[in-house]
Amino acid sequence: MSHPEDAPQLTFLRRLVTVLTATMILGVLLIVTLLVIRLNTAPAPLTLPEGLTLPDGSVPQAITLTQTRVLIIDSAGTLYIHDRASGERLQTLELP
Repeated sequence: MSHPEDAPQLTFLRRLVTVLTATMILGVLLIVTLLVIRLNTAPAPLTLPEGLTLPDGSVPQAITLTQTRVLIIDSAGTLYIHDRASGERLQTLELP
């Protein structure tokens, strides 16, 4: 594909553009592949911090940790507030 009248710099630029294009295509394919793999994996099940218990039948849907509290929302829409250090349940709220 090289033309005899091309200067050596043009040949170098053509090869450079081709290599950079191939690199960009491979990079985009790699990112898309990693996203597909990452988004298709099931999320890890929620586990309660040690020392905390919920009433029987309660399934945690969200767990939030603060410096002093652990907030847990179960599948029935109940919010449990626990002390992070002792694990003691401080409050239970029914969410609307």
